[in-house]
Amino acid sequence: MTPAELAVAVLAAARAAITERDLDVSALPATTSVERPRNPEHGDYASNIALQLGKKVGLNPRDLAAAVAKNLQETPGIASVEIAGPGFLNIRLAAGAVGELAGLILRAGRQYGRSDTLAKEKINLEFVSANPTGPVHLGHTRWAAVGDALGRILSAAGADVTREHYINDAGVQMNRFGESVMAAAHNQPTPPDGYPGEYVQDVAKAVVAANPGILDLPESEQKDKFLSEGYKAMLKEMQDSLERFGVHFDVWFSEQTLHAGGAVEHALDELRKQGHVFEQDGAVWLRTTDFGDDKDRVLIRSNGEKTYFAADAAYYINKRERGFERCIYMLGADHHGYIGRLKAIAACAGDDPQRNIEVLIGQLVSLLRGGEPVRLSKRAGTLITLDELLDAVGVDAARYSLARSSTDSPLTLDIDVITRQKNDNPVFYVQYVGARISSIARNAADKGFERSEAYDAALLVHEKELDLLKALGDFPGVVATAAELREPHRVARYLEDLAGAYHRFYDNCHVLPKLGDEEFTETHRARLWLNDATRQVIVNGLDLLGVSAPESM
Repeated sequence: MTPAELAVAVLAAARAAITERDLDVSALPATTSVERPRNPEHGDYASNIALQLGKKVGLNPRDLAAAVAKNLQETPGIASVEIAGPGFLNIRLAAGAVGELAGLILRAGRQYGRSDTLAKEKINLEFVSANPTGPVHLGHTRWAAVGDALGRILSAAGADVTREHYINDAGVQMNRFGESVMAAAHNQPTPPDGYPGEYVQDVAKAVVAANPGILDLPESEQKDKFLSEGYKAMLKEMQDSLERFGVHFDVWFSEQTLHAGGAVEHALDELRKQGHVFEQDGAVWLRTTDFGDDKDRVLIRSNGEKTYFAADAAYYINKRERGFERCIYMLGADHHGYIGRLKAIAACAGDDPQRNIEVLIGQLVSLLRGGEPVRLSKRAGTLITLDELLDAVGVDAARYSLARSSTDSPLTLDIDVITRQKNDNPVFYVQYVGARISSIARNAADKGFERSEAYDAALLVHEKELDLLKALGDFPGVVATAAELREPHRVARYLEDLAGAYHRFYDNCHVLPKLGDEEFTETHRARLWLNDATRQVIVNGLDLLGVSAPESM
């Protein structure tokens, strides 16, 4: 019995108790949950449903708890139900009901932990969204890891997720980039406010090699050509770096298309229909202060030039018209001011800013080696590139380390720590447990010990076996909570706790017979099921983070 199945049983028992007393069944929640008590002596799981419902239905919570407990004790797999305090239910499962979870996990395979919690959600998840004027760098990398993990977790919770990268390819920065590439091709100094770094020279060489005769074109044609070809080369490099990192975007959305396709004008028309557009001093404004923004925003300047804010509004409306019910923006630490203005755009468009749009802000990440800050990149000048990070630590260490901490706080990674093969390195700690489990399974096969098609779940009664089973049972709830709260780090921390529970199980319970004359028993077979179920959950959890689960290390 999983925690989710037990929660369903608790809700059914509560419904029966209320119905029997002819009380208001509409007071029942659509769903409920059970929790593991801090003190194991209080039972396997606890529920406060009687406390939640007592006053609503006009019944003393402890009396309601007694009625729910009576019904719940008739549920197969439940050994006992005790009432504690003002109406808490402490539930103990039958030994077989706990042990059956290993079989359930292995039968579910890669589907274990997945749910339909967000089955009706169509989500646009935008992250990274780097300017195509330089390589993907450390400032983008945290959101690349966290954003991709969040996309996987939302999908595991049943959502229809589209991962989108917004290409900031309109504006003066693109002209400066094109001029910088052209200058590098002519071995000239970087223009004022241009882009330095060896990568610009690399782009220039690639453009010249792919376009013979470009240096002989008139200057105006050269500028256009270096801009368009340099842009393509830089965008391709960005895409290749992110794919190497295991981050794939379903949509690369060009800002230029908003302007070229009339999306900005269309957005202005839609906003006018809602009554929040006004003109003042020759400019066109959006009255975002109606919805909590600190000031109204200019859409079109008095000289007729459209602002970045106009593009932001057009982009949001474009997303909604593509059918996305929820638009999640994952922005960098310097974008706090965007929260109010983006939510105001949603409100001005007639949407619910509490539902249709979310803005997540990620804090900065810094890199150390041997406790000292890593020097700046030779190639990118003032930046550390994603490729350089991957060369130093690898994909798994980078992704896990970037995703295992809450994005609310700045993050410092020490290359020496996240690459060493010791238990104080979290990614190694989790991956090593997965590899150890695979090794045990191989040893069992080599010795002719078969897991077989069935096992006696009631044999899994050791304290450490039960602790491990309960930890495995928590996985679906962790995934659902990580999806709901947009916090992938919960999956990483869960895996570390699970690895600890497995170590304690392994140290106290022999999965295979000891060397000598000990025979392979049904207890060993049951432990093999539990062993392999743990491996499956580790595989599933690491996959949600975009991290591999090697079978040997």
